[in-house]
Amino acid sequence: MCAQELRKRAHDLDVTVWVGKSGIEAVVDELDDQLSDRDLVKVKFLRSARGAATTEELADDLARRTDAEVFETRGHTAVMHR
Repeated sequence: MCAQELRKRAHDLDVTVWVGKSGIEAVVDELDDQLSDRDLVKVKFLRSARGAATTEELADDLARRTDAEVFETRGHTAVMHR
């Protein structure tokens, strides 16, 4: 699937994983499960999770822990792809 098709699909996705004050560790298993079922998952990083880190830094960390790739970030939301 080409990047343009993935980008269109990502735009229409609803957020299904929220990273909050419990941090990334709390959602690793859930994101891993969701990525097993579908190839794109949208993740929202709430203010309580961000602290001094950027959305890109948090998304990269989460992607490493789930063996995924960050397809794109926009604002405080990232789309993960496997």
